[in-house]
Amino acid sequence: MIVNHSNQIMQERVEEVLKIWEIENVSERLWNKDPFVWKDNSEEHNELADRLGWLDLPTQMKTSILELEIFVDEIKNKFKKVLVLGMGGSSLAPEVFYKTFGSREGFPTLEILDSTHPKIIKHFLENYDLQKTLFVVSSKSGGTVETNSFYLTFYNHLKKTKNNPGENFIAITDKNSSLEKIALENKFVKIFTTPSEVGGRYSAFTYFGMVPAALIGIDVKKFLSRAEQIEKNCEEKNLFANSGFLLGAILGEYEKIGRNKLTFFASPQISSFPAWVEQLIAESSGKEGKGILPVVDEKFIGKEFYGTDRIFVYLKLKSDNTYSKIFEELKEAEIPNIIIELNDLYDIAKEFYRWEFATAVAAIVSKINPFDQPDVQLAKSYATKALNDYKKSGSLPQFTPAIETENVNIYSDFPIMKLNEVWEQFFGDVKAGDYLSILAFTEYDKKIQEVLNKFRESIQKKYLIATTLGFGPRYLHSTGQLHKGGMNTGYFIQIIEEIDLDIDVPEQGYSFGLLISAQANGDYSALKDRNRKVIRVKIKKDLISSINKLFN
Repeated sequence: MIVNHSNQIMQERVEEVLKIWEIENVSERLWNKDPFVWKDNSEEHNELADRLGWLDLPTQMKTSILELEIFVDEIKNKFKKVLVLGMGGSSLAPEVFYKTFGSREGFPTLEILDSTHPKIIKHFLENYDLQKTLFVVSSKSGGTVETNSFYLTFYNHLKKTKNNPGENFIAITDKNSSLEKIALENKFVKIFTTPSEVGGRYSAFTYFGMVPAALIGIDVKKFLSRAEQIEKNCEEKNLFANSGFLLGAILGEYEKIGRNKLTFFASPQISSFPAWVEQLIAESSGKEGKGILPVVDEKFIGKEFYGTDRIFVYLKLKSDNTYSKIFEELKEAEIPNIIIELNDLYDIAKEFYRWEFATAVAAIVSKINPFDQPDVQLAKSYATKALNDYKKSGSLPQFTPAIETENVNIYSDFPIMKLNEVWEQFFGDVKAGDYLSILAFTEYDKKIQEVLNKFRESIQKKYLIATTLGFGPRYLHSTGQLHKGGMNTGYFIQIIEEIDLDIDVPEQGYSFGLLISAQANGDYSALKDRNRKVIRVKIKKDLISSINKLFN
């Protein structure tokens, strides 16, 4: 790990905090699960102590390798595809595994379903051979509304043509959860139970990550062995040789001086990894008015366009030099940056563990609980209320638009006079250290991403602020925590669209269109509740062309 500090003073600050931690035996206390490492407030100690089961997971999971190998050998030839039904931490690690490694010959392909948009549900229903698909239902609590809705939809479709649809399903969940009960009742082919003391975003080395990894032919033994190397390194009492403590101290100390926009670049073959780090860091750090904002998929446009709130990370495969010149430029400009080199693809296992550990360590600096997510529940509560209101009244809560046109409605709490002046007015009081988050409750579409990334670049150039893009509802389970619980320096643009095609969720009294609309309403209300600066854009028709006209 190569660290290029912006100045000698910051290097000395990091060294000083590591010396203090060595004197206070912080490493030993952390490994002994001492909650006082993070919080003096005893009210939070039970949750802190009960969320550290991930510390030795690479070592502990080695005992499960044979079980995974036997299971995969029995099942891999029965299915052509694996579809993971999950949200947040339970689905993002499998997505990285597949995008990084692909499927080994003789193993099924894998995709993730973590969107409630009806068009995406329709895509899987119409393009997948459900009989040849293994559905991996992943939910720690077993009560995740999105995952349950996915399960009910595919199970009921299979039930029309198959007497025993449970043969196409496995469950990954905590012991005694509602999902475990459903899986037993409906005779799922397998139930993998996970440790309750491991939170979702720290679950990459539990069955949530390792089952999908094994199903696509990743060498799980090799993967865990690589992770175990960093696990052992993070036990090192010499904290200057402990990469987890060193990285965590750097992140925490830079956050304290306002460099809290952690901007990621990665070699093309591991380009999906920063999205996993994004949810880990944002949800863990974004609370009590503090937080580190991970910035992914933001185009580098020259060192002159970055303020003093940035720190850069380059996750680099040894054979790749894609961003080397950029990081030489950053070093010359004395912009702090970190370069982590991976020897091969399996070294990504080291990064999963290193970043988990470093995120927990950074929280020691900021004195927050890295394992809770109090503001995620706020948006869920508003969404649940909206769905309940719909069941009673037949309609969702409505907001009054500030501007209404044939194609687009704009909703805002501040006065807007003209459609072509929306962004000038919205960003009228922007200042250094602020950031923009675009929150799109639309289907995933490369064209939409291209248009919105072009808009991100224009805002970055004009206002010199960091920008992010998230698709709902998946971001609600990750960056959504930071948006509402972190620093109040964000500008939020929520994009929703008129649902012209809908699919009912069996047995629930609502459709996917209503669910995603309620989730968008819930987050919009939650952002307003937390006094965030938010504007809402509703596209009524011609989605891509309307977005293109409005944003560019």
